[in-house]
Amino acid sequence: MPAVRMKDIARDLGVSAVTVSKVLRGHPDIGQATTDRVLARVKELKYRPNLMARSLVTGRSFLVAFVVPDLVHGFFSEIAITVSTELRKHGYSILIAWTADDSEVQSSEMQHLLSVGIDAMIVATSGNDTSAFELLEERGTPYVLLDRDLHALKAPFVGGDDVLAGQLATQHLIDQGCKRIAHICGPSMSPGLRRLEGYRVAMKEAGRTVNEDYIVTPVDDGARSFQHGFEATQRLLALKPRVDGIFCFNDPLAIGSMEAIFAAGLRVPEDIAIIGCGNHPMGETLRLPLSTVDQDMKGLGEKCAKAVLALLAAPVKASTKKYILKPLLVVRKTSQRGTK
Repeated sequence: MPAVRMKDIARDLGVSAVTVSKVLRGHPDIGQATTDRVLARVKELKYRPNLMARSLVTGRSFLVAFVVPDLVHGFFSEIAITVSTELRKHGYSILIAWTADDSEVQSSEMQHLLSVGIDAMIVATSGNDTSAFELLEERGTPYVLLDRDLHALKAPFVGGDDVLAGQLATQHLIDQGCKRIAHICGPSMSPGLRRLEGYRVAMKEAGRTVNEDYIVTPVDDGARSFQHGFEATQRLLALKPRVDGIFCFNDPLAIGSMEAIFAAGLRVPEDIAIIGCGNHPMGETLRLPLSTVDQDMKGLGEKCAKAVLALLAAPVKASTKKYILKPLLVVRKTSQRGTK
């Protein structure tokens, strides 16, 4: 039996092949009645689009790469879900590459993805080296930077206002009566540096002197895990006078920090108040729900998809537009000390 073709479905239903194609790509300008008829016929005939044929006709693979340093702790995986959902509405699928925050792995993965024939790329870059992007620019492959901005590159950027996130978290601890506030830093990339800046700004505006010993960088610069938060907090607990508030770069670090405090026989938030950043889903389910700063991961994913689609619609036109989302303070039990 010969394979069912798109034009066969179009002929059966008395519509154009373009209409069938738009329905299959989830295009919004096709009415619901027509969409239902097409999808019913597609299911009846067990039609499967020939992606290779479509690529030959359109010159596109309808694949977008999503290159990220981490998929374990929720932030990038949550964004990936939204990006995939939004791009699917326009007929695109995503290919995910995990770099383990290693710039050499990132370069290798990006080259491999280009050889596959992706149409565009979303990259949360590992390190500050821009050489991996030279091949993208040579080939004219559009790309969007996510979370970590590299100012030397002329590309759209999607991220949160990390300075404000740091300010919100630190100011909240100040408002709760904390006098000796520490910060457990993230990687020395733009989000980590900007959240540290926000911490410093909030301390200065409150008339507080920053004790540099209270600013702790995990031994591994790429560290952002529970274990690293635990170890960093052990270092803080050895200091005198003891800290009474800790702002962590992200929620996994904050969860590890909290466990170190419990292990030392101390109380949260009575002895030490804790706040993270990112609003990881796990934070709300802990024995003490974690205070955090929400980064609107769904919004970041939507903006990534919007930026990519804009580049694909006008690939020749260079864009350096920045999509910056405002963070939101989420107060839970780990920081509520009843003092204002």
